[in-house]
Amino acid sequence: MASTNDIKNGTTLKLDHGVLWNVLEFQHVKPGKGGAFVRTKLKNVMTGKIVDKTFNAGAKVEFANVDRSEMEYLYNDGEAFIFMDTSTYDQIPVPDTVVGDDQNFLLENTKVTVATYEGNPLYIELPPAVELEITETDPGVQGDRSTGGTKPATVQTGATIQVPLFITTGESVKVDTRNGDYLGRVN
Repeated sequence: MASTNDIKNGTTLKLDHGVLWNVLEFQHVKPGKGGAFVRTKLKNVMTGKIVDKTFNAGAKVEFANVDRSEMEYLYNDGEAFIFMDTSTYDQIPVPDTVVGDDQNFLLENTKVTVATYEGNPLYIELPPAVELEITETDPGVQGDRSTGGTKPATVQTGATIQVPLFITTGESVKVDTRNGDYLGRVN
């Protein structure tokens, strides 16, 4: 057990009968009147639900010991994504439900961080941006501005992103893994 004074961004708390929550933001507040408290924004590790929770300053909370390892994505066997620990070369399967929408930006040999708790994979953290090749997109028509100068394009992972009109099939682009935004061309 630790106190709320030890809460930091990125730590994982075990609350409400063993439910794991990641700390996205925290703020220690000391009002002029009354006791101090810690305001947090927490994300449920399993469901992804985000909630705001307030703790009294100095209250006891339980931290979960989550192991984060750098791993390399190898392949998808149809049931799970197989990752290899880059230091021990151990391979672990991560279920499709844990990878979720991150599979839209996951290429073979990509280095990611896999978080595990008691040997079970909780989530993966992709790099902030990845380079993907455009496999299919319609040609952009000069003067067509009804869509704000963007058009849909399919990348090599099968995901569809919005790209500027000048991007053509076969080009490589940099994509933000958090929201799927186009960041620029790759030479």
